[in-house]
Amino acid sequence: MQRPFSFRLLPFASIGFLFYAFSLSSCTPNAAFQGKGEASLQGEWRQDSVPVEKKLTEYSLYDLKFSCDSFFIRTNSFSKVNSGADSCTRSGHWTEYVKGTYEQKRDTLHVRGNFCNADYSIKEEGGCFRAGIYEENFILKKKGDSVLEFAGASSLIPIEARLIKHTTCTPKPL
Repeated sequence: MQRPFSFRLLPFASIGFLFYAFSLSSCTPNAAFQGKGEASLQGEWRQDSVPVEKKLTEYSLYDLKFSCDSFFIRTNSFSKVNSGADSCTRSGHWTEYVKGTYEQKRDTLHVRGNFCNADYSIKEEGGCFRAGIYEENFILKKKGDSVLEFAGASSLIPIEARLIKHTTCTPKPL
């Protein structure tokens, strides 16, 4: 018994449709503007101190800036122990920079970016300190009207930062 022609083509038609649907969903043009980000994070935040920092051998203080869906972090690190070349640690003090984009879902802030130089140009491998990709998840807790706690997964000491300058997002072309 011979089957109708259309039944033999049905598997190929299904595969063609799936390929077409997949290609439409995976190939979209990039957005012309950056995303808006979270209104509550927009601005500049500063960590002034760390609890019991006088007793710690090493700690860091953070300046965070959120502009639309982008973030910029300046980390000022201090150490009482010389663990590297003094040309890098400058007598126990050094600064690192990170830039990238973020996304917030409920109380979790996911940041992903790259270590960079003070002018926010991408840092090359080698030299002092970290280079390459920076990625972290923070649990956010509101501690006051203009104070947030950023509890990072890779740090035991949370960053308690106060808002020093509020801004609003004006998306820029990419």
